[in-house]
Amino acid sequence: MATEADQHDPNGPDPALLRAVRGYLDHLTVERGLAANTLSSYRRDLRRYLGFLTERGRTSLAAVDEPDVTEFLRRLREGDPAHPPLGTNSAGRAVVAVRGLHRFAQREGLTADDPARGVRPPTPPRRLPKAVSLSDIESLLAAVDAEGDPRALRDRALLELLYGTGARISEAVGLDVDDITRLDDSGAVADGDGRPGVSVARFRGKGGKERLVPIGRFARRAVDAYLVRARPALARSGRGTPALFLNARGGRLTRQGAWAVLRAAAERAGLSDVSPHTLRHSFATHLLDGGADVRVVQELLGHASVTTTQVYTLVTVDRLREVYAASHPRANAIERA
Repeated sequence: MATEADQHDPNGPDPALLRAVRGYLDHLTVERGLAANTLSSYRRDLRRYLGFLTERGRTSLAAVDEPDVTEFLRRLREGDPAHPPLGTNSAGRAVVAVRGLHRFAQREGLTADDPARGVRPPTPPRRLPKAVSLSDIESLLAAVDAEGDPRALRDRALLELLYGTGARISEAVGLDVDDITRLDDSGAVADGDGRPGVSVARFRGKGGKERLVPIGRFARRAVDAYLVRARPALARSGRGTPALFLNARGGRLTRQGAWAVLRAAAERAGLSDVSPHTLRHSFATHLLDGGADVRVVQELLGHASVTTTQVYTLVTVDRLREVYAASHPRANAIERA
């Protein structure tokens, strides 16, 4: 039987490099259980990396240094005669594959050092959250016929609640009837005696963390109308689930079902690219536009860190810039200076 050396292409990667990559891919397959598509992408990325190392005269991973890995990343981003430039995500995946290879080689004793440790994947550009205007929100809500059948009342309540509380779609469909309560001024559950209070929804967010979010007047009216005039009719087909939002069979409305509700309303309103997260983004952006403190918005959204919430302030700064440029008599003169 021919040996690996006999079969080696003199113009291709050195057998030592091939063995190292093969061992790493076997490790990912057997011990890490990576998906077939991910393995295929890693294999393609590492094939390109081996070609790059061969071009630079490297015959083993032990001969690779950090400048080699850095230059490979530059080639990924800028392209070369044989490859077009890669976008941030594709280049980042290739760097992750290379970093994993070198980490594996060091752990297996194939190399003394890890030359890729200090090379970071390219940072993807920050994508600002997408928010829709208040008029588009009103068009979306008006597209649901709240005087229609029980499902229409449910749909209006769902959409009003999503926008009115900034809830994630999983949090909204996870609500039970008892999660909608009214608190008095002391924070205790109101007893229905007519004293002032506020309606709140108890959401269970990521990691099981609970938070209370006030429900505005419009959302509360829509939820009340659904509970009185629609939910009992839907519940008759089910088995007594405590879920707030029910499907046509009387069971808990699923995320996919809620998605379909929003998609249908958006189509009727003539809106495109509207998702449940769009309503969450709009909730946060409209609050900040109205003067809400970013820490308050953080609590309402259930963000663990205010850093996550602060991305919305970039949106409002853009909005302020637009208003200023359109409204101030000397804005254009200042901009040109």
